[in-house]
Amino acid sequence: MNDLSFKRDMFKNISKKSHKIDQIKRPAIKYWTDVWHRLKRNKLAMVGLIILIIMGIMSVLGTQISGYSYYEQDLTKINQALSRDYWFGTDELGRDLFSRVWLGTRYSLTIGIFAALIDFLVGVIYGGIAGMASRKVDAVMMHMAEIIYSIPYMLVVILFSVIFSAPRSGTSMFILILAMTITGWVPMSNLVRGQVLQLKESEYSLAAESLGASKGWILKKHIIPNGLGPILINVTITIPKAIFSEATLSFMGLGLQPPSPSLGTLANDGLAGMAVGLYHQIAVPAIFISLLMFSFNVLGDGLRDALDPKLRK
Repeated sequence: MNDLSFKRDMFKNISKKSHKIDQIKRPAIKYWTDVWHRLKRNKLAMVGLIILIIMGIMSVLGTQISGYSYYEQDLTKINQALSRDYWFGTDELGRDLFSRVWLGTRYSLTIGIFAALIDFLVGVIYGGIAGMASRKVDAVMMHMAEIIYSIPYMLVVILFSVIFSAPRSGTSMFILILAMTITGWVPMSNLVRGQVLQLKESEYSLAAESLGASKGWILKKHIIPNGLGPILINVTITIPKAIFSEATLSFMGLGLQPPSPSLGTLANDGLAGMAVGLYHQIAVPAIFISLLMFSFNVLGDGLRDALDPKLRK
């Protein structure tokens, strides 16, 4: 047996402050705070976010800046070019395009955001129920969703707009949003169902179930919050899709009707100005549509990278 001898010089006195050496020096960072820090490092995504903030503010305040109403007509100043008085020029009825473009941006953003919110709510509820239900119920629900999604999206929107549009006032904003969401919620439901099927087998979900938690509670408290990243990315993709669909319908004359302008109706009105060299009448709304599409797309790409834990440093 080894003889273990201890001497005083083998030990040293520990001060009272020595218990702090094991403390964590770096403060804990919450998940969404870390996501925001990573998103800020993506310069292109921040450019898109700044553009969206500016366009959102100007869609509310821009109609008051020029001093001209969007419906006010002045037949002595028709088809004016860009000038100090009319920053974006005037249309064929002498109306100020600056006010009309910003109001059209407001309508387009409203339609896109509300259509995406409805797709989000319906998709989360439907996909969550399908993922948490039994296999037979899940199969029936997803077959129904596949049948609905097999109908061409634009065809449904056009038919719905034509059938339910008022004879005099045309398609209302409510009808237009409702038409876009008839089939638009199906991709969201498929995404949510996939997230639910994956996360309901995780350790924390099984632990909650073993403790007696209901499926609805597990879905609300564990599965949806942990699968929120891909869902938010899908929302940022849905908004520009809805804006582009509205612009397409309005360009075809099936969207919002005058005097309510949208970016699509303004582009349609500006098409006639190209024949006489008034290219700014179609260029301005086309640029605004492009900016909205670009900003939402790059912001969605930035969110995808920021929410991906594999890219965390």
